[in-house]
Amino acid sequence: MARESNIWYRSPAEAWTEALPLGNGRLGAMAFGGINNERIQMNEESVWSGGYRNRNNPDSIVRLDKIRALLQSGSIEEAENLTRYSLSGTPEFQRTYQTLGDLQLTFHDIPETIQNYKRCLNLDNAISTVRYEAGGYLYEREVFISAPSDIIAMRLTTSNPQGMCFDARLVRDRFCEHSGKDGEHTVFFDGTNGGPDGISFCCMMTGNAADSNLETIGEYLVFKHVKEATIYITTKTSFRSDGPAACCAQILQNAKQKTYDDIRREHIEDYTRLEARMSFTLDNKLKDAECLPTNERLALFCKRQDDLGLIELYFRFGRYLLISSSRPGCLPATLQGIWCDEFLPPWDSKYTININTQMNYWPAEICNLSDCHLPLFGHIKRMYENGKETARSMYGARGFVAHHNTDIWGDTAPQDSYVPATYWVMGAAWLCLHIWEHYQYTLDMDFLKEHYYLLKDACLFFVDYLIENEKGELIISPTVSPENTYIASNGKSARLCSGSSMDSQILFDLFTSCISACMILNKDIEFADNLDCIRGKLPPLRIGKHGAILEWPEDYEETEPGHRHISHLYALFPGSGLSPEKNPEMALAARKTLERRLSFGGGHTGWSRAWIINFWARLGDGEKALENINRLLSDSTLPNLFDNHPPFQIDGNFGGITAIANIFVQSEQDTVYLLKALPKKWRDGHVSGICAKGGLIIDIEWKNGVLSSVDINAKNAYSGTIIYNGSKILVDLRKGAKIHINSKMEIL
Repeated sequence: MARESNIWYRSPAEAWTEALPLGNGRLGAMAFGGINNERIQMNEESVWSGGYRNRNNPDSIVRLDKIRALLQSGSIEEAENLTRYSLSGTPEFQRTYQTLGDLQLTFHDIPETIQNYKRCLNLDNAISTVRYEAGGYLYEREVFISAPSDIIAMRLTTSNPQGMCFDARLVRDRFCEHSGKDGEHTVFFDGTNGGPDGISFCCMMTGNAADSNLETIGEYLVFKHVKEATIYITTKTSFRSDGPAACCAQILQNAKQKTYDDIRREHIEDYTRLEARMSFTLDNKLKDAECLPTNERLALFCKRQDDLGLIELYFRFGRYLLISSSRPGCLPATLQGIWCDEFLPPWDSKYTININTQMNYWPAEICNLSDCHLPLFGHIKRMYENGKETARSMYGARGFVAHHNTDIWGDTAPQDSYVPATYWVMGAAWLCLHIWEHYQYTLDMDFLKEHYYLLKDACLFFVDYLIENEKGELIISPTVSPENTYIASNGKSARLCSGSSMDSQILFDLFTSCISACMILNKDIEFADNLDCIRGKLPPLRIGKHGAILEWPEDYEETEPGHRHISHLYALFPGSGLSPEKNPEMALAARKTLERRLSFGGGHTGWSRAWIINFWARLGDGEKALENINRLLSDSTLPNLFDNHPPFQIDGNFGGITAIANIFVQSEQDTVYLLKALPKKWRDGHVSGICAKGGLIIDIEWKNGVLSSVDINAKNAYSGTIIYNGSKILVDLRKGAKIHINSKMEIL
């Protein structure tokens, strides 16, 4: 059955959040689809505001014990003030991701009467197209970003025998240093961000016209009466290249050695190699909705919430975004993926690592895009030496540490002086759990060997940094529960505390993963034993007076009970320490936690709603999961299907598709749950290519809400249990084995 494949509209984009995203991991673009004036807003992964600075605060190490003592004595306000002074980075802010600039096309003599306009993003081939009729003639253009050729490629055609007249130029507002010609039919701009130690960049464009009516004038490519034209653009920066301009020229020269059709074909082959690995289809879709443009369809969904095809399209679009913004050898996806149209974007569009960056990569393994996960591990390596210096100079500890933000340089010093978020030392710990996640899905021993030192040193920091509380438990102090506020015993709002529930949950998983890695690699056994001892002294999950899981060490009231962060449910998801199967009492408390948050207006940001859907899926409640999927689309999705925080953040897209995948498959190393949270409205459907831990690739079909068949392909040897609706089947598979399971949970 054909999958939903097109995001399309009947008019050009009037706002950036209506434009269509393109990307190859390194280069990004937003296509607006204008008629007389077209804007292609462009990005390059390493265009950031400046160079690296050592921002570690030298007063931290001499004030830390004082801060801890103030917290212990209940002088929270004084502790928070001293923390702001001595634990903030100097200077306060890290670097910011920036727009590269725009390609501007101006068309001349286009007839005023436009008919049959359509702009589209085809998810089958990752090509954006614009098509319309004017004066009885057809005008078409398409644009895509090729990973093999490393360029933005555009072709423009018309059936008008007089051809088209238009000009093209590259612009970066006032934030470039030079622009103009670079040889025949080629123009450029260049500059440096952040002074002599900043990042230098060059953006270069070349054009070609089938009938040679092309001139280069100033910084413009001028096309006159052309029936077909092509434009190629690329960008390089000093982050990876000593000579950005020469690199750009070489990339464009290489592209010009090929035909446009060859570049297009190679692009499609490269993209579909990733995209076609997985598919998801719901059969009982609304035919009338499928005929509507995406913005009208989304508006109708807000009223009816019965367009299952839109959910299918949303899921496919989310995988498209990960493929387009995170490729091996590139930087990881930022807070906005690779798409950013500002010089000072919201939250600097960098890496917020108290959930948002992690959420970007939740779908990588389960949605069969494991290689799209690799940029994150490269960035953790980039953070490592900086994190060791932060651990040593700020906290007097071994290992490496990061706080709630990092940037292109892997900066690990605290960002901002915002007490509810800044003074939290769990960023590197949580990121390193993605190393273990990747191993669990792939069982790639070489990968584990290569990255083990990161796991070990993330743990080593806490071996030195944890302190004992009055109960004999090992806790972090000072810390916060991101990014929430509680009411202290004196009735005042407070943020800083000694030990938060999320800290202990992350540390439990971090120590457990490192211990397991030690056993698998047969190394550092004494260190693993020490971690096991420390793990046993971490505070356990506790239930408070509302029947919900405690967020702080005491049963405080929250200043904002509907807060967007639900950090104290980390163990439910993405952690694995809490589930209905393992500890039903805590699972009930988790449900009450969710119900309480939602009753006070929780889930009001896109990424928070996405996290909530994952919680419901883990609890096995398909109806609540679907209710919140509907809310995610209705309340927090922009016209181009980008997630709306507000403003735009891409994490909600990635968290949302992860939740949908968790409806179909949830897994531990030796257990797989099938259709654990299938909503009743999703009566008939099929998912193929979904992944489970242990190296399994799974196809599932269901009819009338009941499992029909399962096909399992074992990429590695696997022994474990497959569970559906209480029925269990034991499997013992050799590497490369394939099995079929019928509706009776029998292997055929």
